[in-house]
Amino acid sequence: MQYDAKVTARMKRIEGQLRGVLRMMEEEKDCKEVITQLSAIRSAVDRTIGVIVSDNLVECLSKETENELDKNELVKQAVELLVKSR
Repeated sequence: MQYDAKVTARMKRIEGQLRGVLRMMEEEKDCKEVITQLSAIRSAVDRTIGVIVSDNLVECLSKETENELDKNELVKQAVELLVKSR
């Protein structure tokens, strides 16, 4: 699967956020601030997972399948990936 520049940019932003949290921990910042940033990172990761799964679903569904059962199975797999990520 090809990952577009938007997904790559999201991941780089998350990477920067993680580095920021590590820096905050080294500087012994208040735990509330650290948790707030970790929650933001988790949210960003969740959104990125959604983008990747939905892009993959679109890509898979755009390929010709022999019957509707194949498409239904692809949708089911995509939903399972989203549920598994939580």
